[in-house]
Amino acid sequence: MVMCLTSVASLWHTPASTWSLHAYLSAHGARLGGMEFFCYHRDRPGSMALRGELLEEHWSYMDRYSREMIARGPTLADDGTPTGSVHIVDLPDPAAARAFAFDEPNYQAGAYRDVLLRRWRNTLGRTMWDFPGGRIGGNRYLVLGLGAGQAADLAVPPDRDELIAYGPLLSDDSATWLGTAALVRAPDPDRARAVLTPDRYADIEVHNWRFGGRPS
Repeated sequence: MVMCLTSVASLWHTPASTWSLHAYLSAHGARLGGMEFFCYHRDRPGSMALRGELLEEHWSYMDRYSREMIARGPTLADDGTPTGSVHIVDLPDPAAARAFAFDEPNYQAGAYRDVLLRRWRNTLGRTMWDFPGGRIGGNRYLVLGLGAGQAADLAVPPDRDELIAYGPLLSDDSATWLGTAALVRAPDPDRARAVLTPDRYADIEVHNWRFGGRPS
């Protein structure tokens, strides 16, 4: 990712509420070699057995995207039952992102009830494997804020070491802010939710989440 350091420095000293999306994207530069996308497949009720049958096919499919993967892992109910699957990937364009989301074996087999696919920006500039907290330890959450209008929460929250992934959700042309998606380590769901500004979103979802991928 190319950054204009002088522009970024000035933005870090500007209140986040005064940022414009245009200024943010200009400061963070253009992507080289691709675009980043947030993909959240949500399980349909009663699909766990099917998901189990297709687990190796799912892993093999994702193996093809190992170099493009920024973060991945399942969302979970409080009892540990999988409820969905998160993937954040760096791909050439929106068409490639749609192919990634809709060619996935579980989607093709009817295991998912819906898919959220949005362009995203890797504000942290790293992958989940660079997270200083490691693969396990503490509670991890997907925090998903959906909204419209003036962009919110573009600045990285102060405690970067608790962030596994963080960035805005955008339209395909990146001209419109649509929310924020974050993977965070936090003591509880309320603390995880607090990473976003509540009154700037139509809805904020918090889901249990864990690191995904093939077992080591």
